[in-house]
Amino acid sequence: MSDTTTLIAALENAPGIIIPLIREAPPQYLKRRPSPTKWSAHEHACHLSTGDGPFLARLDLMLAAPAPYIRSMPPSPEEESGALLSVDLDQALDQYVRERAGLVKRLKELSVEDWQRTAVHEEYRHYSVWIMFRHLLTHEMLHAYRIEELLLK
Repeated sequence: MSDTTTLIAALENAPGIIIPLIREAPPQYLKRRPSPTKWSAHEHACHLSTGDGPFLARLDLMLAAPAPYIRSMPPSPEEESGALLSVDLDQALDQYVRERAGLVKRLKELSVEDWQRTAVHEEYRHYSVWIMFRHLLTHEMLHAYRIEELLLK
């Protein structure tokens, strides 16, 4: 396991990177999909606003039970077909900031032992609290990269 302080700081600061990035997008391009099966910048940003709750639920499960089974969280068929296009972007970003503050507060309360708790994940050969939240961060940065790609093309 690596430095939890660094990971928590990165998660805490992620909205400060992602929100200004999405705000750079000209409004007329926010909801434009590059192809029918690829998300728009708006969809990527709104998707991020829904991530912290499920990860906190996973955390609760991992802290409460030895080696619980964790299922993957692929986007829903509704999200894939464009449901996120109808989400209010400002409300989604406000939710992202609000929920991220709660997540960070919770992570700062974890013990060294908590960070090392493991689970059985349906896709990965090894999964721990540390890996889960590192995964959350890298997942967010992937979406941020997709947003930036859309802005620059």
